[in-house]
Amino acid sequence: MKVALLYSSKAGMEATLSRRPDEHKDEEDEPPLPNDMLAECDSDETIAAVGHALQERHQVLFIESDDKAYGRLKRQRPHLVFNIAERVIGPNRESHIPTVCEMLDIPYTGSDPLTLGICLDKSRAKEILSYHRIPNPAFWIVGSAAAIPAGVRLPAIVKPLTEGSSKGIKNNSLVRTLGELYERVDEVVAIYKQPVIVERFLDGREFTVGVLGNDPGYEILPIVEIDHGQLPAGAAPIYSYEAKWLWDTREKPLDIFKCPAPIPGVLQAKIESLVARTCSVLRVRDWCRVDVRLDEKGEPNILEVNPLPGILPRPEDNSCLPKAARTAGYSYSDLIHRVVEEAAKRCGLRQTRVRPAASERPAVLADRA
Repeated sequence: MKVALLYSSKAGMEATLSRRPDEHKDEEDEPPLPNDMLAECDSDETIAAVGHALQERHQVLFIESDDKAYGRLKRQRPHLVFNIAERVIGPNRESHIPTVCEMLDIPYTGSDPLTLGICLDKSRAKEILSYHRIPNPAFWIVGSAAAIPAGVRLPAIVKPLTEGSSKGIKNNSLVRTLGELYERVDEVVAIYKQPVIVERFLDGREFTVGVLGNDPGYEILPIVEIDHGQLPAGAAPIYSYEAKWLWDTREKPLDIFKCPAPIPGVLQAKIESLVARTCSVLRVRDWCRVDVRLDEKGEPNILEVNPLPGILPRPEDNSCLPKAARTAGYSYSDLIHRVVEEAAKRCGLRQTRVRPAASERPAVLADRA
């Protein structure tokens, strides 16, 4: 097949931001963009690794998810889009490329625009889960410290409403006093220019669970436990931005993940059933990663659903979906091919393997469509 890899590179999205009209440029007191603004974007290494895996079986086009993506897709007409594009602006940014694909009637991997938008907006996802009686921590949506309701339970976690990759979830996001809560809410609103979700903190064990396939045949990958005991002394027991991107480095990785998680079979079955039901309710397709934490009774609760999961290629980068897939016996290439196979089957595509001649294969990102 001719497969277009749609990605959001850090350089590409930074260029997109630089071309964006700045309506606040004359306001001296306007804060700069947050330093984690591009955290969700893919490194050139990840884009190249996915591209090389796809090239084992398909002709591959590399397309940045910028304002030229629509025209490139319209001209190239791939059989399938392999979508890892996060984009950077707006609460519906992860839905941009799937929406373009639907406009052009081009099949694509992963969940549809509605599911992607719902899952990025933490409150909308939690409202749907709550309706279906899927356990998740109590939460409140506020636009300022002055709007915090009297019933908020502490300790709590303060997060931007529509961010991923631990953006805005810092070591100080776990608040234990009203003073800390007010301070952190106003800080997050000012930096990220969006409402915040204040969520009751669950102090039990934390897990993340990879999922492949489609309802009703989801494959639940080996469960990954996040061991907060491996964080630096005094760190909050949460998987914060610092834990994900600053303290855990390729040169000095934290031994923070255990896969498969050392848990009793009964708890494993509960988590797997909860995750499969969550994916079914939210209509997740092809692949996903679901974050889970135990409450004070030891019962699993859904924290977040990530239908566009991170897939850093190197084992030392501690990327959880590839880690779980490796534990299940998949290589990195196997993981990518499995997603293509699931999408092709779902869309009724016949997979004809096309291995391009060496002269046609792009060198890393040098030959973008």
